[in-house]
Amino acid sequence: MQLLVYICTYPLLWVISILPFRLFYLFSDLVFFMVYHVVGYRKQVVHDNLKLVFPTKTDREIKQIRKDFFKHFCDMFLETVRTMSLSKKDAAKHFKVRNMDLLLDLEKSTSVLLLCSHYGNWEWIISINNYLASNGYAVYQKVGNFYFDRMIKRIRGRWNTTPITQKETVKTIMLNEQENKRAVYGMVSDQSPMAHRAQYWTEFMGVKAPIFTGAESLARKLDLAVVFLKVSKVKRGFYEAECIPITLSGSATAEHEITDRFLELTEHQILERPEYYLWTHRRWKHSNKVPDTSR
Repeated sequence: MQLLVYICTYPLLWVISILPFRLFYLFSDLVFFMVYHVVGYRKQVVHDNLKLVFPTKTDREIKQIRKDFFKHFCDMFLETVRTMSLSKKDAAKHFKVRNMDLLLDLEKSTSVLLLCSHYGNWEWIISINNYLASNGYAVYQKVGNFYFDRMIKRIRGRWNTTPITQKETVKTIMLNEQENKRAVYGMVSDQSPMAHRAQYWTEFMGVKAPIFTGAESLARKLDLAVVFLKVSKVKRGFYEAECIPITLSGSATAEHEITDRFLELTEHQILERPEYYLWTHRRWKHSNKVPDTSR
């Protein structure tokens, strides 16, 4: 069944990926109409998330952010598909890093955790590996359908990138460090862990929530540099990113220092243009399960 779904879907995805950009975004407008006005995909989830973190905004403001988000969400989804056929030239044109020299200088002497959030276009970040001298890895969550998982690995494996699953990350980094192989590891680090497994709770966008600390643990244990990649959407289909150093030495940081700084930078990014954050996920679903630490 998985193969049948893949065989039926892949040709459509490929055709979408080679559309001229103008026609490509016209198609995205059509997808937006269907997703937002006809299907109503997760509109209530997005509305609830926005009301939770922006309690002072009016219903009209919330609805406008929600609508703008879904327009971007459809663009983002299709831009992921576009990666199947995106050339290096187009990747360089549509996703630029303003201070790439900072990352290039760091990789000469240390391995780097490149952290980002679900903001803007996090799929095209892999194009950064076109400029790196060291190995580039992209950490991703494995897809249930074997054939689509293989396709995603193939897409993300373009441009000198090695995709690794979350389970493979620790082993891969430790092995590379033991063999003195410098690398840059790209991670989207604002997911929500299961409440009962969370080791750290803190405020994110003004709401208490469980926080992943895996990236920080690796940085402190292996003395890795940590850089936040702030992504901005310049206009439709065009993004710019800025490398913001969090620490040049993970082992020199205090507990939760890296995580707190990452959250702070992510919040600033969201507050600037909230419509470009991924609001469809139930990021704050565990906010009513904050553990009692008073006993």
